[in-house]
Amino acid sequence: MDATLLNISDNLVYRHISEILTTARTRAYSAVNFAMVEAYWLIGKQIVEAQGNNERADYGTSLLKYLSERLTQDFGKGFDESNMRLIRQFYLTFPIRDTLRHELSWSHYRKIMKVEQEQTRRFYIDECIKSNWSTRQLERQINTRFYERLLSSQNKDAVAAEIQKTAPAPHPKDFIKNPVVLEFLGIKPSPELYEKDFETALIQHLQAFLLEMGRGFSFVAR
Repeated sequence: MDATLLNISDNLVYRHISEILTTARTRAYSAVNFAMVEAYWLIGKQIVEAQGNNERADYGTSLLKYLSERLTQDFGKGFDESNMRLIRQFYLTFPIRDTLRHELSWSHYRKIMKVEQEQTRRFYIDECIKSNWSTRQLERQINTRFYERLLSSQNKDAVAAEIQKTAPAPHPKDFIKNPVVLEFLGIKPSPELYEKDFETALIQHLQAFLLEMGRGFSFVAR
């Protein structure tokens, strides 16, 4: 076979394999983030129901303190009282489970929850998904009142295009470095973070998540 044709063939094989790996990493990124979102939504639901929708009651306050102490002891960082209140607010802000979007991470939802108007929140959710915004891009647009500026601008295309110049799109491999994700998986950030440790933690969380979903879902094997 001619060397030129061989190089073209090799390059084509490489491109196909590269696409497979990129797709797999993107799916892993999405799976971990949505597992976290679903878990925090369920936790928020448990807290609201246990408090009887009355956070200011003595039991409601003591419950958050108790949960924070026990969860921190058993699962590590990420469950102080302020975060527990945030998780509770997450459920109250998005009370319908089916409206949660698998394209958005917990970090995205934390930013979106700061937006008071429901219509504006829906706009940012749709734009995040459509434009694949990073959390940094989302935060900047919320802080600079992107939605309001877009509505009032005479040149909407120029306003919409500016976001692409502010920050690069998120890369799937970045989620491994995200301390929020590592805390959720029970992995301590370390230069010696091995792939097998991440894989084991990931499978454990996905297994628990699928089993919790109930009928219509199953975890076949590790």
